[in-house]
Amino acid sequence: MSNDFQQLPDLESLNELANELFRQPPDADQPGSEPGLPNYSSPPAPGGLPATGFLNQLPQATSLPETPPFKASAPAVAEVLPVPSVVTPRVAPVQAQTPDIHGLQSTVTPMLPDGGGLAAGVPEAYAAHPSLQPDTVDLGGDLGRIRDRGQSDEAEAYVPGGSHYYFMDDPAPETGLDASSPENGATAAAEGQPGAPYYFLQSQPQPQPQPKTPKLAKAPEPSRGPVAHEGFDVQALRRDFPILATRVNGGRPLVWLDNAATTHKPRSVIERLSHFYEHENSNIHRAAHELAARATDAYESARKKVADFLGAGSTEEIVFVRGTTEGINLVAQTWGKLAVGEGDEIVLSHLEHHANIVPWQMLAAEKGARIRVIPVDDRGQVRLDEFQKLLNSRTRIVAVTQVSNALGTVVPVKDIIDIAHRAGARVLVDGAQSVSHIPVNVQQLDADFFVFSGHKIFGPTGIGVVYGKRDLLEQMPPYQGGGNMIADVTFDKTTYHQPPTRFEAGTGNIADAVGLGAALDYVQRIGLANIARYEHELLEYGIVSLLTVPGLRLVGTAADKTSVMSFVLDGFTTEEVGQALSEEGIAVRSGHHCAQPILRRYGLETTVRPSIAFYNTHEELDFLTKVLKRLVGKRGY
Repeated sequence: MSNDFQQLPDLESLNELANELFRQPPDADQPGSEPGLPNYSSPPAPGGLPATGFLNQLPQATSLPETPPFKASAPAVAEVLPVPSVVTPRVAPVQAQTPDIHGLQSTVTPMLPDGGGLAAGVPEAYAAHPSLQPDTVDLGGDLGRIRDRGQSDEAEAYVPGGSHYYFMDDPAPETGLDASSPENGATAAAEGQPGAPYYFLQSQPQPQPQPKTPKLAKAPEPSRGPVAHEGFDVQALRRDFPILATRVNGGRPLVWLDNAATTHKPRSVIERLSHFYEHENSNIHRAAHELAARATDAYESARKKVADFLGAGSTEEIVFVRGTTEGINLVAQTWGKLAVGEGDEIVLSHLEHHANIVPWQMLAAEKGARIRVIPVDDRGQVRLDEFQKLLNSRTRIVAVTQVSNALGTVVPVKDIIDIAHRAGARVLVDGAQSVSHIPVNVQQLDADFFVFSGHKIFGPTGIGVVYGKRDLLEQMPPYQGGGNMIADVTFDKTTYHQPPTRFEAGTGNIADAVGLGAALDYVQRIGLANIARYEHELLEYGIVSLLTVPGLRLVGTAADKTSVMSFVLDGFTTEEVGQALSEEGIAVRSGHHCAQPILRRYGLETTVRPSIAFYNTHEELDFLTKVLKRLVGKRGY
C-alpha cells in the first residue's frame, strides 16, 4: 500500500466528516433568508390573531371529463362571529379629485356584514379574524418558509395521478402536525377546548358518488380535482397549486398578489391538459375515428360546464374565443355593425379596461356613432343617477365591467341592465374580473352578452367565452370565415352553421377549452359563495393593514369591492414600490393596468395593485405591509 493511502483518515473519521458536511440543509444560508422562520405549511395566525377559516360542508364530486357539471350550493352556517369594531387609522391626506378615505370606519365598515356585504347577492363575510388594531398589533414576523428546513429547494417530485388534492376523500399525506391543526382538521370533541372543532362546523357524512363509465376507450383518467371537505383550509388548498411552492430572488417564497392579471392553475387543470394530449388529442366535429370522438366529447363537455357555470339557457349560447378582448371585439364587429348606425350612441363607464373601450371606439369611428361615459364618484362607484341621464332613443348598447380591474369596485350591473333595457338598449357585461370572485347568473342578470377569460379563473391562457342570448346570436353574421363554421360551400355562396359554431372558424383552442372546464369544476366544488366569504374578509384585513403604512393612499374605496387594493405611496414612484416588493418575492402589478381613464380621474398615471385570490393568506398580507413599512422607514418617513 502506498504512503498516500496510508495517510487517509480511518473510516470513523470519514463518517464524522461526512456528517458535518451534510449537517446543514441546502437552503440554510441562502442570501436574504432568515433563520428560524416558521414552517409556511402551518403558519401562526398573523399578529396573534386566531387562525379560523370559513368551514362549509360541500357535496362530493369528481373532475373526470365525463362527470356532469356540479351544482354547488353552500350550506348554512350555524353561527356567525360578531363583527369587531374597527379602529380608525391615521390616513394620509387626500389630494384633490382623490377618494375620500379620511376615516377608515367609512371606508371599511360598509364592507363588513352589518354594512351590507358585497353587491350582486354575494354572501357577507364572516369576521374570522378580529380587525387589525393599527396602534397595538405587531406586524412583524417575516413570511414563513414554504418547506421545513432540510427540504430541498426543488419542488417535490410529482407523480401524475398520485397526488393528494385538498378536498379529496382519500387520506392526506403525513405532515407530522398535531391532529387539531388547520391542515389536518379539527378532531377534538369539546367546543372551546384546545383542538376542538370549529363551533359552527356541521359535520355530516356525504355519500360517495360512483364514477361514470367512460363513453369511449379505456384511456387512463386524470386525477380528480377537489371534492367535499369539512372546511375551507387555505393551507391545504394551496398545495393544489404547484407554482405556489416556487422560490424566487435567491430563495424567497413567492407571494403571488397579481391575481387580477392572471391566476395560477391547480394540479387538476394541469393534469387535465396533459391527459387530453396523451389520450384525446384530435381535431373535433369531423372524422370517424375514436380520438376525434373523444376530443369532441371533451370540448363540448367543457361548453356545457361553462353554460352551467354562467346559468345560461343552453350550450348554443356559449362561444369559445381567445379571451375577453376577442369576445368584446366579436360582439362589436358582428352585432355592433348590424345595430349601430350614424348618430347612434354607445355608453361605457369610466371604470372600463381598454379592451372594453377601444373596440367600441373603432366601431363608433366606422359608423359615425358617439361614445358616452358613465361618471364615477370619488370612491370609484358608478353614478346611476347620471347614467340614466345619458340614455335616449339613440342608445344602442351599454358595455360595462362587473368588477373594475384597477379599483376592485363591484358595479351594480343588474341595475344598469334593467335601466338600459327600459330605454331599449342592449348590455354587454365584461366579467373578466368578476367570475373568479362572485357568483354570476346571466339569466338572472338578464345580460344580453357576457364575456370572460379562462386564465382569470384558474384556467389556461388563450381561451375565453362569449355568452350571448340565442336570439341575438342567431341574427349576427360570422366574425371570421373558414372551416368548421360552415354548413356548405360553393363558389357561388356559403351557408353558415347556427351558433355557436358559426363564430368558431378554424381549429379552435380545443385543449384549453377542456382545461377551462376542469378549472370551473375546481372552483365550483370549493363553491364561489365560500370563496367570496373568505376573500371578502381577507380584503378587509388587507385594507386595514395597508392603511397602517405611513404615506400610503388607497385608490378606489367603494363600499362594494373585491380583490383589488390599489394604492400610491408618498415619496415613491409605483415602479420603485413594485421593484422593492419584487426583491422580497412579492408579485404585484405597477402601472396603469390598461385602465388609464379611471386612474386619470384621480389625477394619477399609475398605481401599485396587489390583488388577492382564495389561495392567498393573512400572513402574506402581513408580509406585504411589513416590507412597505421597511421601505418607508429607509427614507425616514
